[in-house]
Amino acid sequence: MKTYFPKAGELSAKWILIDAEGLRLGRLASQIAVILRGKHKPTFTPNADTGDFVVVVNAEKIEITGKKIADKTYFRHSTHPGGATIISLREKMIHKPDWVLKRAVWGMLPHGPLGRQLMRKLKVYNGAAHPHRAQQPEPLKSAAIR
Repeated sequence: MKTYFPKAGELSAKWILIDAEGLRLGRLASQIAVILRGKHKPTFTPNADTGDFVVVVNAEKIEITGKKIADKTYFRHSTHPGGATIISLREKMIHKPDWVLKRAVWGMLPHGPLGRQLMRKLKVYNGAAHPHRAQQPEPLKSAAIR
């Protein structure tokens, strides 16, 4: 029996809308990673982009449980001496809550060319408005994420 590999013309990507209000960060990020990779489809192929586009709104209303809001930190370095910057999750949620969700999703995707291609299919917005009305995104049931 031959292995099935989906052709470029056979793949169709849908647009999915997720309202992040009241959803937990990690559970939401893992569900988004599954949708971006295409693991929810029977045509899933590990080395190909078979996933859908994801539009997330209300990123600033994501729930973070436990002591993570105070204890979790993000580290970055400028490669110059003394160039370390450590910022807490609380500060990031105030200034860039969309970045926090993107960072969580990126940690659940392959780190290479395929992962970068998948990340371009993720659109995260802080408010309820988004510019993707023309694509007619289908709302995802939030009960599937909780």
